[in-house]
Amino acid sequence: MLKIGVCGAAGRMGCMIIKQIAAQPEIRLAAAVEIAGSQKIGIDAGEPAGCGKLGVNISAELSKVISACDVVIDFSSIENTLKSAEICSSSGKGLVIGTTGFNDEQRAKITLLAKKTSIVLSANMSVGVNLLFKLVKEATKVLKDKDFDIEITETHHRFKKDAPSGTAMKLAHVVADEKGLDLKKVMVSGREGMTGERPKDAIGVLAIRAGDVVGDHTVTFGALGERIELTHKAHSRETFAKGAIIAAQFLKGKTHGLYDMQDVLQIK
Repeated sequence: MLKIGVCGAAGRMGCMIIKQIAAQPEIRLAAAVEIAGSQKIGIDAGEPAGCGKLGVNISAELSKVISACDVVIDFSSIENTLKSAEICSSSGKGLVIGTTGFNDEQRAKITLLAKKTSIVLSANMSVGVNLLFKLVKEATKVLKDKDFDIEITETHHRFKKDAPSGTAMKLAHVVADEKGLDLKKVMVSGREGMTGERPKDAIGVLAIRAGDVVGDHTVTFGALGERIELTHKAHSRETFAKGAIIAAQFLKGKTHGLYDMQDVLQIK
């Protein structure tokens, strides 16, 4: 039986993950962690998740409960996730990272830590979104020399802290890599005033924040006379929770290495 720890256990994603774990007999919640000072520390982790008592109290320190885990799933914050990565690396425990917004230096640190343990780092845990990554790559390959402009639009709930979303940035990187461009030089994240004609190699990435939208992403390929749109819409966080658990199961038996969800789903 796979024993899973959850960081960010009382948050929206943490509760959804715990609910999914409780519903599957082949896995077990082994630990639950929240930030120091949280009012949820000390209570049974099943209570915030709405699935009754699970016999696992929420802790303030991953280091004190890591020995009970085979794999840790972390959807907390950048700072706390980096700490989780250090703890998992030093203890040889697998880690699934669903937190987004890492900069290049932070991603490099995670890559280094993955030399001592196995880590899945993904901008999005959804099966559908990871298929979207593949479809966008193939569409870009076909259209990159055919005078198509490429724009990415994403919409999320008002509580999301980073923008553009990690998924939108991953999509932008997929497009830029396929076209052989440096994303930092061609990405446009806002337009105002007399901007002039759209540069040929620009990749637009627009973030919208409104209400309780779980996550919508659209990649538009526009030419003179026609337009292609590839869209994914998430209706529930359940899809991300299920993907995170699939990733945790993928890491079972793996000793080290950095993976993403396309590795997990074998759709690269």
